[in-house]
Amino acid sequence: MHYDFCVVGGGIVGLATARALLAARPGASLVILEKEAQLGLHQTGRNSGVIHSGIYYTPGSLKARLCAEGMLRTKAFCTEHGIKFEERGKLIVATTPLEVERLAALENRAADNGIAAEVLTAADISAREPNIEGLRGLLVATAAIVDYKQILAALARELGGSGAEIFYSTTPTAIRERQGRVDVDTASGAFTVDRLVACAGLQSDRVARLAGLDVDFAIVPFRGEYYRLANRRHGIVNAMIYPIPDPDLPFLGIHLTPMIDGGISVGPNAVLGMAREGYAKGALSIADLAEAARFPGFWRSLGKNLKSGLDEMANSLFRRRYLAACRKYCPSLELEDLTPMPAGIRAQAVRRDGSMVQDFLLLEAGRMLHVCNAPSPAATSALPIGEHIARRLLGDAA
Repeated sequence: MHYDFCVVGGGIVGLATARALLAARPGASLVILEKEAQLGLHQTGRNSGVIHSGIYYTPGSLKARLCAEGMLRTKAFCTEHGIKFEERGKLIVATTPLEVERLAALENRAADNGIAAEVLTAADISAREPNIEGLRGLLVATAAIVDYKQILAALARELGGSGAEIFYSTTPTAIRERQGRVDVDTASGAFTVDRLVACAGLQSDRVARLAGLDVDFAIVPFRGEYYRLANRRHGIVNAMIYPIPDPDLPFLGIHLTPMIDGGISVGPNAVLGMAREGYAKGALSIADLAEAARFPGFWRSLGKNLKSGLDEMANSLFRRRYLAACRKYCPSLELEDLTPMPAGIRAQAVRRDGSMVQDFLLLEAGRMLHVCNAPSPAATSALPIGEHIARRLLGDAA
């Protein structure tokens, strides 16, 4: 089967890229290869549901640029497709003098990124959020919540209307570029395409190697464990409540997030995953662990982040520790308020020196482009990310 374009991976970045390619080349043929039997089973369907503002990201980085645009574009897309979203705002709370200092740096970063943020005193925090305590806060009113599975479904409907085909339960077994085309073999058949984009998430390094790329990083899975607050606590906050993030880590810390269904999630933490797609507690893949152990950056990263990793593991093992992290800013929470909720897994690219890739990472090779690192805020930024990828693939952007 021949197509103009192939997109490997049916997550939100993959579908947004497919949409952008068809917008740039109307009438082109396009196929999406999704290894699962349905869409949204991995990162797209297992996140906090936040439409981020971009306050945390390094000014000028791809993350910062695309998140700011993505927030506006995501809201516009939801309005166009009748998808409910709510602008609850994000309140970042400092609870110690050190965190107050870090909050000042975040305030400066917000200004550098062109994001409107309001500084709140302890009294202001109490007035806005009676159940939250903090020395100082930073409110980004434009942050919102949504169900990204609904956005994914709307993208799939759009693509179907444009003639794109989605092959489910289809995994590439070989990818080869030759004679001005890309050949993709799968267990269910072969595809010949003019250009290929891989948005493979937790499998991105493996798909890149399958295509013959020289990969100097590895995907390390971090399991994010969530709780859902008991029903009696559903009105405990109005805005999303975030702690001050540790500047040495790419994770934002355990936060309280109102969800579009009316509930409130707590989390996630960030525990080293023992399996790339092991969502159940205690899930273990010997093959995944053996592959990670062969990569020197895995051990270097563990060494660099040993203390924080042990803290996260303790929070995972002991629910009272997890609760204590929340009670820093929401002291009225009790142990019985934390009820089970499905976990998520973040695909984090780690380099050979043990450093975590902080920005989006795109690798190009001939007629292929591989999205090798697309962590949060990838869902928020998906529409402009897709257009950026399409321009790169078609030679319209540096």
